[in-house]
Amino acid sequence: MHKRDTPRHPAAVRIRRIYDPPAPDDGHRVLVDRLWPRGVSKERAQLDEWAKELAPSDELRRWFHAAPEEHAAEFTDRYRAELDAPEQQDRLAALRDRAPLTLLTATKDAAHSHAAVLLAELTGP
Repeated sequence: MHKRDTPRHPAAVRIRRIYDPPAPDDGHRVLVDRLWPRGVSKERAQLDEWAKELAPSDELRRWFHAAPEEHAAEFTDRYRAELDAPEQQDRLAALRDRAPLTLLTATKDAAHSHAAVLLAELTGP
């Protein structure tokens, strides 16, 4: 099934920082970073899943972090291209089936990160 054919549940997906304590309404808690966050134990994280395969590739992540403000728009395009791969679409579809869903990231500015791109992919048209 193509991503545009998959039902969306926008209100059922959100982004939070992994450093925030779990909330009762988090639903399925998924870490979407490729690297494990510093200073967070697996017990404290209270994850249901670590979807590191859905995070940007190491190459893309390093390129973006070299100049985040300069690379922001192109990063989104490149990351979406990575997410268009059939195996990534299968992973996204599996996450949609687990709503309510909380995407967790260590990123300080989650609204301008790969997690925001994932949120749009999971909930957008």
